[in-house]
Amino acid sequence: MTAGVRQEPREATRPRTPRRARLPALLALLVGLAGVAYRLALLLADAPPTNSDEATMGLAALHIARGEDFPVWFYGQAYMGTLEAYLAAPLVALAGPSVLVLRLPTLALYALLLALSWRLTRRLGGDRWFALLVVGFLALGSDRVVKNQLIAGGGYPELNPAGVALALLTVSLCAGVPGARLPRRAAARLPRWAGWGLVSGLLLWADPLILPFVLALGAVLAGWRRRELIGRAGAVLAAGLLLGAAPMLLDSLRHGRDPLAAVLTASGADAAASWGERLHGGLVLGPPLAMGFCSPGHCAPWQLWWAPAFLILLALATAAAWHALRRPLPPADLGHFPFAANDNSPRSGDDPAGATERRVSAGVRLALIAGAAAVLAAYTASSAAGRSPIESARYLSLLAAATPALLWPLWCAARRAGLWPPPAEPPHRPGNDLDAPARPELPGVRQVGELAASDLAGAHQVDEPESIGRGAGGRTRTLVAGVVAVAVLAGMLGTGAVATAGAIGGAPAVHAEADRHRALVDTLGALGVRHVRAGYWTCNRLTFAAGEDVRCAVVDDELRPGFDRLPAYRRAVDADPDAAWVAPAGSPLAARLDARIGPGVGALRMVEVPGWRIYLPRR
Repeated sequence: MTAGVRQEPREATRPRTPRRARLPALLALLVGLAGVAYRLALLLADAPPTNSDEATMGLAALHIARGEDFPVWFYGQAYMGTLEAYLAAPLVALAGPSVLVLRLPTLALYALLLALSWRLTRRLGGDRWFALLVVGFLALGSDRVVKNQLIAGGGYPELNPAGVALALLTVSLCAGVPGARLPRRAAARLPRWAGWGLVSGLLLWADPLILPFVLALGAVLAGWRRRELIGRAGAVLAAGLLLGAAPMLLDSLRHGRDPLAAVLTASGADAAASWGERLHGGLVLGPPLAMGFCSPGHCAPWQLWWAPAFLILLALATAAAWHALRRPLPPADLGHFPFAANDNSPRSGDDPAGATERRVSAGVRLALIAGAAAVLAAYTASSAAGRSPIESARYLSLLAAATPALLWPLWCAARRAGLWPPPAEPPHRPGNDLDAPARPELPGVRQVGELAASDLAGAHQVDEPESIGRGAGGRTRTLVAGVVAVAVLAGMLGTGAVATAGAIGGAPAVHAEADRHRALVDTLGALGVRHVRAGYWTCNRLTFAAGEDVRCAVVDDELRPGFDRLPAYRRAVDADPDAAWVAPAGSPLAARLDARIGPGVGALRMVEVPGWRIYLPRR
């Protein structure tokens, strides 16, 4: 007679996550929901203010919903794909045209950004407290930031979620032994290769600003997975890339258009601006505006402290990632190898526990910093930075995707000095959840990924306090660095909160202006007006708000024809002898039209709406 021993399920032996570890995750969820709720409240208050460019994307969504047109590019130009229009088209078909309906997909993209940023921070080696800090920073929303995130004007709302998604996929694909084919897992990884290519292709079509991030993260993939890239994985990635970029590629082949040349022209590459103006707009105003440290429409002098801090952090984050990436692998120690799925034997070819994962994290952080630096450099070199820095700072919106890498040196310094909450759970290793089944923690494995400032020169594990600054001078320097890091983090959150409050304070005025515009649309409908002439920033906004019941042709302040993104509207207006004129009250166009008011035939009569004037021809 034999006695058998029943083996307990592995899940039963896994340690439970301590309650203290769940606290930052719960707080991050609440902070993320608060960030989404804040933006939803802004949308319900008609903020941020809409404009004719956003309405042009809305008209594309309306045409897609009706099946009348399927535009590849933003109307009137050969760059900036209409991805946002295709995302909004089903909602427009169900609920009709409105700014709120047009922006619901961008709000969803923002919520996705928060979730992906939490996940990326954890996959890069950050504990839950650091991930909470990243989510909290991204939950703030100054005037420029919420405009970038919520206005469906082309490209910007999807840039950051896509950049973070690419970084997350890169970490997942690079986890494991560098250069290995991993044949048993190759088939399971193919969807991620396809996803990487698809996201890259879609965003290169929607907005080529993401190109520096695609190239930098692609270099990390090539460095770690070059053997896979020459096989099926590379073919799948290329297929996804071609599929995502198919609208751009097919249109370019069909019409001989060059989207890159169009982007360079639009960015001001062919206009004049001094290098002093470019450097001031790109390096002094750009980072504070783009990352949410400025009040609505301007940067106060005290809010510009982030400009030098940003450049210093770029340098520190680059040095930290490069040092970790170039650090030699430690000698193999059987007691520090991660064990295979059966928990009984080491896996052949593994690095000492966590070394490869730390290098992958460092490589991805370096790629994020390189992408952010390239975007900043390209913007600074353009004349747009010198000619219109306040508005063109939207070109730097993608800097937010690098937040986990940018704040890494501050977090490390605070942790070394003991000024940051200690990790309440085993560290999250980049490759342990998607590429291998979960397993209980083993002796030696916990110490490997302990979240210290190990990526900075001279840093050590947090569980080795005696090695951190052995002398009094070293301890003092560590403490001073930690205090400075915490002060910078507090300044970031405080300055961002002040700018967020400024955006909230401006919402009532924006809502009142939107009410006046709705009254204008209602008055035109009551008057039976179907065709009007107006300024550029009035025309398409009016047409979209009216669901194309009113069509508008653009004129300048001298009543001459202007730039019509949809030429069919001008033809319809020119064919209507009873076409009216619309102008904001007090504008140069209104002053010009006031001179034509009179009793005779061919003169105009005026109908006043709060904030607007409607001019009708006398017959």
